[in-house]
This record gives sequence, structure tokens and C-alpha cells, in this order.
Amino acid sequence: MKRPCPAAVAFGSNVGDRARHIDEALARLRALPGVAVRASSSVRETEPVGGPPQGRFLNGVALVETTLGPEELLAALLAIERAGGRERAAATRDAPRTIDLDLVFHGDAVLDSSELTLPHPRAHQRAFVLEPLCEVAPAWTHPRLGRTARELWDEWRREHPLR
Repeated sequence: MKRPCPAAVAFGSNVGDRARHIDEALARLRALPGVAVRASSSVRETEPVGGPPQGRFLNGVALVETTLGPEELLAALLAIERAGGRERAAATRDAPRTIDLDLVFHGDAVLDSSELTLPHPRAHQRAFVLEPLCEVAPAWTHPRLGRTARELWDEWRREHPLR
């Protein structure tokens, strides 16, 4: 049996009953074999980043412990998105969505493949990931940048003082 590994999953929704979409996705995450949700941040309302004009998001981060490998966990997250009505296609990048689940980190894995980049390549630039990540894993150290989630969040706030 594989040794459990910490991982973080950012979640968001900006279509329909956003809170219900998130609740259903987190319930599906909790039901996954090989995944235990250890903590879930508070949910916050945020402005969309990129894409066409669209409504505000509800966002947060779940900290999990998993025996699934990074690719296996990603496949499970994509299946949860599909079950929640999400359609991923290149033509709809950054479009409104019922549910969005992004693997932020998987232990200290550093991956660059066509399917998955770890840690998430833009997580350290996004307040809607950094702030809730600090709630559930403030001491997590970004393996590429060598800074903790708390340090990255503090740096982001210094660079964006009008937030």
C-alpha cells in the first residue's frame, strides 16, 4: 500500500447554485477511495481572473491526504468536475463553470507533463488560492520557489495593497 501524501485541491464555482456545486464536489472528493479530506478552508467570493465577462466565484482550498499518485488524483478530480456538469475544452478556457477543481500540490512533487504541472503553475499568483491555502496549509513550502504558503500570501498582499 502506498504511503499517504498531503495534497491541496483548489475549488471554485461561478455558475448556478455555486455553494451547492461546491458542497457536491467536496462530498464526491470525500467519497473517493484513497482520499481523506483533512481540512477545508472557508469559502470566499472572488472576482473572476481572465476569460469572458462572467459572474463572481466562490473559492476555497481543501487539504487532503491521499494514497493516489498525482495523475490518479487529477483524473479523479476531472471526473468529479464532469459529474458536476463541467465541460473542459480548449475553446472554453477561463469560461464560467459549475465547478473547478485544481490540484495545487501533491506532496513535494515537481512535475511538468502535458497533462499536469505541479505545483500548480499559477497558484502563487492568485489570491483566491493563496489566502485559503494559508488557512489549511500555511507551512507548505513551494518546492520550486522555496517559500511557504504564508510567505507567498504575505508577498502577494504587499504587491497588491489595494486588495
